[in-house]
Amino acid sequence: MMLSWPWALLSVLIIPLILAVRWWALRRRRRSAVRVTSIALVRTALPGRTRWIRKIPPALFVAGLVLLAVGAARPQASVPVPQTSATILLALDTSGSMCSTDVDPNRITAARKAAADFIESMRGGPRIGLVTFAGSAGLLVPPTDDTDSLIEALDNLTVAHGTAIGQAMLTSIDAIAQVDPSVAPTGADPPAGGQGYAGAAIVVLTDGANTQGVDPQTAAQEAALRRVRVFTIGFGTTEPVPMVCDNSEFDGRGWGSWGGFRGRGGFDGGRNIRMIDEPALKQIAQTTGGSYRRAENADQLQSALDTLPGTFTVVREQVDTAAVFAAGGAVLVTAALSLSLWWNRPRTPAR
Repeated sequence: MMLSWPWALLSVLIIPLILAVRWWALRRRRRSAVRVTSIALVRTALPGRTRWIRKIPPALFVAGLVLLAVGAARPQASVPVPQTSATILLALDTSGSMCSTDVDPNRITAARKAAADFIESMRGGPRIGLVTFAGSAGLLVPPTDDTDSLIEALDNLTVAHGTAIGQAMLTSIDAIAQVDPSVAPTGADPPAGGQGYAGAAIVVLTDGANTQGVDPQTAAQEAALRRVRVFTIGFGTTEPVPMVCDNSEFDGRGWGSWGGFRGRGGFDGGRNIRMIDEPALKQIAQTTGGSYRRAENADQLQSALDTLPGTFTVVREQVDTAAVFAAGGAVLVTAALSLSLWWNRPRTPAR
């Protein structure tokens, strides 16, 4: 909880002053005590309450003043607020290492299926766009609510050389800016003073490390300035495994003998030895307010994607709760005064 006016808490200093005045009044009352000869008369005059019950009104009064002081400081609470117009950019790694077979039948096929299931589960919800990246990044499908066109685009994914994670993030930011005026495109100065997160997020699914283009941390800072969260997923194992892709999964430019591939789809025993750059992926998520998940198989990848919708559509915003504290303080002070007046009302002696 944050306080907009923390200096207002100084008002609680009035409480010790009130307690000091009460103590002085009680002490003065004892000095002016009246002597009586009948104990029965004293018992009749005293209210029929125990000692601890007499302390209830002062305790309620003090508690009420404390709540009023906190309310005067304008407390701000972080509460979950649903986003009704979220935009999600799904950035998929289509580098050659996605042909690795540590995930059956290979990573690119498993990623395609998991992404399709994720998009289908969001049908009727936020807009989704697709970005693919290998040696460069490109917008495959602009943010849309047309689920069928998104799934159809996934069927045509092809792999290529290189991994440009940073460029994929910048491309995603520009795609979001086209449909969300609150997000500035890259190259433009983002508006200052925004609260919470933007109603848009980027999901980066990769199995490797950035090899060219913009540094991912530079791109993460650009996303953070625009309050766009980036959720990263590291996919695959770190064990060297064969890489196999069929002809339809290549970009059409041929591969020569790179990485053990022969021609356009032939396989001659090549193995993927590239490691996932987990520190970089975690840093991206931390910089932008997102999160990092590791998925070593298709089930873990599906689980990582399934946990994202709630995170996308609910953000935390600062809400002023001064009225709650003020109302609570007023109720306690009123209760204290009411009990005190009731218990100290004039009583008619019993005959």
